[in-house]
Amino acid sequence: MKKITVLILAVIMVTGMLSSCGKKEEIYFLNFKPEIAEVYDAIAEAYKKETGVTVKVVTAASGTYETTLKSEMAKSDAPTIFQLNGPVGYQTWADYCADLSDSKLYSYLSDKSLAVASGEGVYGIPYVVEGYGIIYNDAIMQKYFALADKAVSISSTAEINNFDLLKAVVEDMTAKKADLGIEGVFASTSFGPGEAWRWDTHLANMPLYYEFKDNTAFDSTVLAGLATDEIKFSYGDNYRNIFDLYVENSCTEKGLLGSKIVDDSMAEFAMGKVAMVQNGNWAWGQISAVEGNTVSEADIKFLPIYTGVAGEETQGLAIGTENYFAINSKVSKDKQDASTKFLEWLFSSEKGKAFVTNELKFIAPFNTFKEDEKPTDPLAKEVLAWMEKDVTSVAWTFAAFPSKQFKDDFSNVLLTYVQGQSDWNDVTNTVKESWKTEKAAAAK
Repeated sequence: MKKITVLILAVIMVTGMLSSCGKKEEIYFLNFKPEIAEVYDAIAEAYKKETGVTVKVVTAASGTYETTLKSEMAKSDAPTIFQLNGPVGYQTWADYCADLSDSKLYSYLSDKSLAVASGEGVYGIPYVVEGYGIIYNDAIMQKYFALADKAVSISSTAEINNFDLLKAVVEDMTAKKADLGIEGVFASTSFGPGEAWRWDTHLANMPLYYEFKDNTAFDSTVLAGLATDEIKFSYGDNYRNIFDLYVENSCTEKGLLGSKIVDDSMAEFAMGKVAMVQNGNWAWGQISAVEGNTVSEADIKFLPIYTGVAGEETQGLAIGTENYFAINSKVSKDKQDASTKFLEWLFSSEKGKAFVTNELKFIAPFNTFKEDEKPTDPLAKEVLAWMEKDVTSVAWTFAAFPSKQFKDDFSNVLLTYVQGQSDWNDVTNTVKESWKTEKAAAAK
């Protein structure tokens, strides 16, 4: 009986060990976008069918992600994959973020400067991006460059790589707008109520990105901005360069800009009344929806926002996101590895990439996507093309802006500047004082 008992125990132990060895680690993904929860459920099902690994997808209710994440991280069965909103989120969750610098996922990034990094480590991988810059109609630009009496020596928009060249082209086009059949080079600089975000946020990003970039004590311009109580607005004149170029070469008189909205600007571009407009890749939906749109998909291109900063010849579009994947460093190494492999499968396998492009509809910033696996709209394609060039994308530094009031103060003084009721010193002083005031208020 003793021998039989020992034999039974041995069998049980061996069976348990074999069972343990064959067990696959379960992945727990905490998703923060309810609108795509069903897609992630389908992805999890496809992954289990292919690999045998279970991916548990839990989706936080809209607006509750941080609260849900804190609650779930405190449990023994914590998320193995979670999401950060960039460097700001990393400050909160740094102790839970595994270093992904040696992962295939990081190696897939087309532009590695987009990752959330600290020192030599990489802790957040962007998985969907957007970009903005100067959208141009290449058909109009080609018409300009074909003119025998053009004032520049270059022969295509692709050769423009700094503010001086951009300014020379734009001002010459304004002089020849009748020959080109346009009402102005740039669409209206919209300042209607609630419509100034292109100037107080997206364009304002440019000078503050460069100012905070000069602060080498930080790994990101967002973190540098968050740590800055008073700004110098040291690149304010560069902002003025491009802003004045927009306004002075617009299809709309300065006095009417206070009533213009973004829809007006996009319609002007779509109807071929202008050659350029500042906006992001999301603008394709607006352009294509305009009745009577005359711009073909093949003619819609992007230029970076050049402002005259030294070395801007290697500057790309303003590309960013608030969507980053992180791997929980507090779970076992096996679970970390399993989680990373799942993400690598999602962004490198044929089946995974099909979900990303066709179902999630992401502009995924990875070099694993072949041409026919990428988004098909022209501006999304342009963003991806710029990411693959040997240039540096401009980080979305506006995440560090202290408040909505700061943006409102910025746009309000810009409008009075356009209308001739204030000068550039007023703009500079207002921007600096508003940042200081709003930072102080936030600290209380």
